[in-house]
Amino acid sequence: MTGLVIHQAHLPYAGQLDPREADDIDLVVIHCTELPDLATAREFSLRIHYPESGTGHCGHYYIDRDGRVEQWIPPDRVAHHVRGFNQRSLGIELINRGRYPHWLHSNRQAMTENYAAEQITSLLHLLTILCRANKGLRWIAGHEQLDREKVPATDNPHLQVCRKRDPGPLFPWEKVLRTIPLKAYR
Repeated sequence: MTGLVIHQAHLPYAGQLDPREADDIDLVVIHCTELPDLATAREFSLRIHYPESGTGHCGHYYIDRDGRVEQWIPPDRVAHHVRGFNQRSLGIELINRGRYPHWLHSNRQAMTENYAAEQITSLLHLLTILCRANKGLRWIAGHEQLDREKVPATDNPHLQVCRKRDPGPLFPWEKVLRTIPLKAYR
């Protein structure tokens, strides 16, 4: 697998994120944006959520439905994409509506948008490149596997829903794990 173009589109605060060594990275976390498009994801990532450092929530790589790959944070920086695992992981965000715009509504927890074939092809190319560039990379996980917190539903605070469900039940885990040399994180 070769020929993937990774468009550099670094967020303005990328240089303010903590640096790290390539050897510190052993995990890739797959996300879906749960937003309608790449522009909305960019707008969200530009918001400052950590005033002390002037940074926000973001992944390292974003893959649009047409397969376009953008790098928003260099891999040698710690991005804020998954609680408790940022220091050791790379975050890959797939553009997908997920539960948008009713993320925490108890009756809107189904994730029904399939991942585009072009998107998954680009993901497999990117993962191959990352495995070659990061010799310590061994694991892959979905965001939902690492952040299992439940929170009150927006429509009924007596019901609990998963805070994170991405990349969700329609993500092709079998194909990904069959194609790349990473193990499922347990």
